[in-house]
Amino acid sequence: MKRNKTACLGAILLTGAVLLPACASDTKDGGSKGDSTVTITQFVPDVPDKTFVEKLVPEFEAKHPNIKVKIMKTPYEEFDSKLQAMIAAGTTPDVTSHWGEGGFIEYYDKGLLRDLTDLMKEDNFKASDYGIPDNLMDIYKIDGKNYGIPVYSYVTMLLYNKDMFDKAGVPYPPSDYEDKSWTFDKMVETAKKLSKPSDDFEKVEFGMDWVWGEKDMRPVYFGAKVYSDDTWTNGGHATSFHFNSPEVVKINQRLSDLILKDKVMPSPEFTKAVAGQGGDPFATGRVGMSVAGAWILASVKDYSFKVGVAAVPYSGSDKNRNVLYVDPLLILKDSKHPKEAYEWIKFQLGKDIQEKSIELSGGTPPANQQAAEKYFSLYSPAIDAKDMKNVVEGGLKYGVESYNHLITHYSEILNIVKNELDLVDNGQKTVAEVSPQLEKKVNDLLKEKNAGKAGK
Repeated sequence: MKRNKTACLGAILLTGAVLLPACASDTKDGGSKGDSTVTITQFVPDVPDKTFVEKLVPEFEAKHPNIKVKIMKTPYEEFDSKLQAMIAAGTTPDVTSHWGEGGFIEYYDKGLLRDLTDLMKEDNFKASDYGIPDNLMDIYKIDGKNYGIPVYSYVTMLLYNKDMFDKAGVPYPPSDYEDKSWTFDKMVETAKKLSKPSDDFEKVEFGMDWVWGEKDMRPVYFGAKVYSDDTWTNGGHATSFHFNSPEVVKINQRLSDLILKDKVMPSPEFTKAVAGQGGDPFATGRVGMSVAGAWILASVKDYSFKVGVAAVPYSGSDKNRNVLYVDPLLILKDSKHPKEAYEWIKFQLGKDIQEKSIELSGGTPPANQQAAEKYFSLYSPAIDAKDMKNVVEGGLKYGVESYNHLITHYSEILNIVKNELDLVDNGQKTVAEVSPQLEKKVNDLLKEKNAGKAGK
């Protein structure tokens, strides 16, 4: 999942003896070789909603006395580079996930992942035993083989400022995904009632902030195709793009108009000036609705206004109504102890452990839906547990996995998309002006990458 990457590299390399997967001569608490244990490692970004896993280790080790677990941490912005450095140095961790800029498909494409199918078959693993929906398991299957098991499952949700709604006398949006009267057009109509246009950043108020996925994904919500169909059948390698198609151009213009024409959505200038670079405009209390990833809930306790959660509005198609950010646990191909790593993964999936993880992490949503009630009630009474249940279950039912996990070279593609479309949102160019250049630049990148791969 995309989130908020040398000095610590030296520390990692210097402690290589600790990081190397343990061999049979490893011993527990200085015991004899007859008391040998296996040491496995999990690599995480150094952020609270991931490092909490350290607190799970004692219980696991008590149940598995022949397995020790070490949690290796690094700053988020260094996650990808440190992982590559460890692999190159021969100190590959056993377990990790796509917690940097690179996604699952990048790891698969580079041959970094171990196929888990044999371990799961030998163990008679059933996703239903761990409350994991089949559509989440399928995200990390390629050609019928399992390369990851979901552990956390973020949905996209609509947060709304109850104080702004109450002041404007506007009804709250519904949390039920089956209420298809709640459409995108209805959301825009509601946003206009909440907005107070002004050139003064201290007085202006906006009805909505549409942060539905990255800018290349947003047309998908409206049913438009951005990447060629074969992208999803050949390991995330797109062979063509459709950024300049009439459908995508029209949709991008519609979204841009929310900022420049309708003035119901914050401009990049407002966000930077009021919320800071990369900040959250909704947190200012002057945005009525924000459609964003569920991790935004971590900030709710700090808001000076009352918050509710609602369904992402209906777009005319159920297929791509929500962006999912499902984090799988992966075993890297160079792991010397895949069976022990698999046991550690299974431990983290259990209902009791997933419930404990929700508390320890401050709200990481479980992949195991048997633990979901704990998550639904975590923010109560500030946020109604029933609304949370509706929003999460509807999001999982009607969601599509975030493209940064499914498309190769994604970070480079996204940089091009963002740079070009930011010119539109800043009022410097129109969508029609940037779209041909955008498509050309992405296709040129594709040719370069394909040529490089063919030359190897």
